[in-house]
Formats: sequence, structure tokens, C-alpha cells
Amino acid sequence: MAETTPQSFNNHAKLVPLFHYVALPILLINLIISLYQAFTGFSFETAWGAVLAVALIVIGLLARVFALGAQDRVIRLEERLRLHGLLPDELKPRIDDFTTDQLVALRFASDDELPALARKVLDDGIGDRKAIKKMVVTWKADYQRL
Repeated sequence: MAETTPQSFNNHAKLVPLFHYVALPILLINLIISLYQAFTGFSFETAWGAVLAVALIVIGLLARVFALGAQDRVIRLEERLRLHGLLPDELKPRIDDFTTDQLVALRFASDDELPALARKVLDDGIGDRKAIKKMVVTWKADYQRL
């Protein structure tokens, strides 16, 4: 599916409609109903239903966290390879100094601006993803994120 809107800092966060607007609300409604039942008609079954409702939400959130963690590992690898091709020779020995957060944020920098931005991130010790993304001038879209 082709993306129609050019990506930028303001619109790069991805919402997954089935997850964010269907699954999570259903799980939250289930939790509310289960807690209500446990408090108004306490029994082992209603308490257990509330515990299961909490577990379902935890599973749903962990599934998202685990997917994002796997994505970050792939991005880290991709960006290290990209940096080997784009950084000047004096910066290449510092590639392993980048944190995963820095690499994840730097993936949005265009090839032309990446070397200077990478140097600034390392020299100034900028580690916040959001701060690095805001420094990107020419945005390189990533439409395959989770």
C-alpha cells in the first residue's frame, strides 16, 4: 500500500487501527466490566475474570512492545550498515558508540545530512529520540515501521 502523505516529524507515529481502535478498546471495556462484576458480586469467578482481563491487556501491550523492540534491533543493524557507507573515515570507528535510541532516530535523516547530524549527536551526547528527530531537516520517510 502506497503512502500518500509525505512523512515528517509531525506525522511519523503510526497508529494501527485494528490494534489501537478495536482490540485495545475491547480489552479495556472487558477490564471495566470484569472489575465492576468483581466489586459488585465478589466471588472467585468474578475475581478470576478480572485477573484474566488484566492479563489480556498485558499480553496485548507486550505484543506491541516486543514487536517494536524487534523493529529497533533491525533498525540498529540497518543504520550501522548505512553509517559505514556514509560517514567519513574519521567517524567510522565511533559507529559502535551510537545507542539504539540514537540510531532509531537517525534513520529519518537523509543521506546528505546524516554524517553531520551523526557527528553532532555523538559529540553533544544527544540521546533523546524526539530531540534527534526534531533536528532532522530533510526527512527520509520510513513507511514500514510497526
